[in-house]
Amino acid sequence: MTGVSGGSAATPGSAADDDARAAVDRAHRDDWAAVLATTVRTARDLDLAEECVQEAYAAALDSWPRDGVPRNPAAWLTTVARRRALDAIRREQAFRVRVPLLVEAPDGVHPNDPAELAAAEPDALADVGAPDDLLRLVFLCCHPALAQEAQLALTLRLVCGLATPDVARTLLVSETTMAARITRAKKKIATARIPFRTPRTADLPERLPAVLGVVHLLFTAGHTAPSGPTLVRGDVAERALRLARRLHRLMPDEPEVGGLLALALATDARRATRVDDAGRLVRLEDQDRSRWDRAALAEADALVVAALRSGRAGRYTLQAAIASLYAGAPTYAETDWPQLVTLYDRLLELWPSPVVALNRAVPLAEVRGPAVALAEVEALALDPQLERYPYLPAVRADLLRRLDRPDDAAAAYREALALTANETERTFLAERLSQCEPTRRN
Repeated sequence: MTGVSGGSAATPGSAADDDARAAVDRAHRDDWAAVLATTVRTARDLDLAEECVQEAYAAALDSWPRDGVPRNPAAWLTTVARRRALDAIRREQAFRVRVPLLVEAPDGVHPNDPAELAAAEPDALADVGAPDDLLRLVFLCCHPALAQEAQLALTLRLVCGLATPDVARTLLVSETTMAARITRAKKKIATARIPFRTPRTADLPERLPAVLGVVHLLFTAGHTAPSGPTLVRGDVAERALRLARRLHRLMPDEPEVGGLLALALATDARRATRVDDAGRLVRLEDQDRSRWDRAALAEADALVVAALRSGRAGRYTLQAAIASLYAGAPTYAETDWPQLVTLYDRLLELWPSPVVALNRAVPLAEVRGPAVALAEVEALALDPQLERYPYLPAVRADLLRRLDRPDDAAAAYREALALTANETERTFLAERLSQCEPTRRN
C-alpha cells in the first residue's frame, strides 16, 4: 500500500494522527480482501480494481487523521474505491475494448454501461465484504487454469493484500520474478476470460481442493520455513491461519474447510515451544506442553469432531485429528501410538502419499519397534517423490540411531544435511551427526 502524508488538522506524530494511521493499518489487514472483492464486481477488471483500492487506502491516510476514522472503515474504503473505478470507466474510452472479467451484470443492466452499473450497485454499507464476493475472489485466485505457484502468488497479493515485494519474500523468489508471475497470472485471467464467480455446487468438490491446497501450502511455509535462519516464519503462518479462518466463516458447512483450520490451529499451538531461547530446534518429546496454546487446541478439537460427524471428513480433517491426538497426550510417552497408526492408515486409504507413509513410521516405531519402522522407511526410499525429501534420511537416521547403528545413522544424517536448507534444522542435524561420529571413530 502506498502511503501519503496526513491531513493538516492533525499534527504529524500526534495521538490523533497515530490512531488514524493505526486504523488504516487494521483496515488493510482485516478488510483488504473484502474491499477488493466488492470493487472487482464494479470495475470488472482486476488491475483497475486493485489500483482503485490502493487509492482508497491512500485517501484514508490523508482523510482519517483530518476528519476522524469513519464508523465503518471498510464501507468508507469500498465507497471510495468503487467511485474511483466508475470515474475511471467513464473517463477511459478504452473501457469498451478492455478485456473484462466475466462478471455477471445484474438483470436488465448493460454490462458495459458505467451509468447503469453505477445505478445498479447496492449501498456499500450493506454490500462491503459480501460473502459471495469474497468467495469469488478466492476461487478466482485459485482457478485450475492457473499454475499452483500463480495461485499462491495471487492469493497473497489479492486476498491477503501483500505488496509484491512482500509476496516475493514470502515465497522466497526475487521481486522481479514475482512481479512477472503476478502479471502473467492476471493476463491469463483476462485473456482466458476466467469468470469472477463462485463454482456451481456440482463443481465445488473439484474446485475446493485447490483453494485448500494453497492455504495449506502457505501455512506449511510458515510453520517450517523451507530455508533461512529461523525455523518458523510466524507472519506467514498467521496469514495462512487468518485465511483459513476466513474461509471457514464463508463456508461453515464444508467439513474439509473446518478440517484445514483445525490442522493449522493444532499445529500452530506448539509454535512458542518449537525452538529454545537460543533459536535451537526442540523436539516434540522435549517441548514444554504447559506453554502450548490450549484455546487453539480446544478449538481444533471441536472442529475435528464436527467434521468427523459430518460423514464427509477428508485428508485435512484426518491430519488435524492426528495433530490433535499428538497434542492431547499429557506427555510424549503417554501418546496413544496405536490410535495414531490407525489414523495414518485411514489417511493413507484416502490419500496414498509417500509423505504420509513416512510420517506413519514415527508412531509405528513406538508400537512395533524401530526395526519394523525402518523396513518401511527403506522401502519408501525407492519412491521417486521422496528422492530429495530431507525428512526421509532424517527419519531413517533417527531409527538407525535407536537401533545402535551409529555409522549408518551418521551417513543418513549427512544425507539429510545435504538436502536441508533451513539453518535451524541444519544445526539440529549437525548436532545429531556429531553424537554419532565419536562412536564411529572408536
